[in-house]
Amino acid sequence: MKVVLQRVTSASVNVDKNLISKIDHGLLLLWGIEKGDTFEDIETLTKKILKLRIFADEDGKMNKSIIDVSGEILLVSQFTLNGDISKGNRPSFVNSEDPEIAKQMIEDVKTEFSNYLNVKEGSFGALMKVSLVNDGPLTMYIQSKNGNMIT
Repeated sequence: MKVVLQRVTSASVNVDKNLISKIDHGLLLLWGIEKGDTFEDIETLTKKILKLRIFADEDGKMNKSIIDVSGEILLVSQFTLNGDISKGNRPSFVNSEDPEIAKQMIEDVKTEFSNYLNVKEGSFGALMKVSLVNDGPLTMYIQSKNGNMIT
């Protein structure tokens, strides 16, 4: 399971020129689900993201979590994170999870975060236009396999 995490002052998703989701101050999460990923991977990543101290405290130091600052999450399913470009010039997405399974897993991710924060979503499987104002900029890539963080 792979996640690109971006701290944002705002982010939004449009589908067919229609705004479907928008957040202020929080995290944009581009979330890729691979074959073999499990609910344990979801738990590992959501717990880590909720605890990451990547928001500024009163002294301007990164000391606060998204929960501490009452931030929001914009969750966007991103199967292209699983693209394999090791052979040729066209990405292969054979490692991406079956869409029906991946869709349910994205719902599980949303449910896990919703216990703590306001969560908005992209539109699974749609051609989306994602806009953001990256704060910092702060962008991180994190992943889990078999319930364990991978460095």
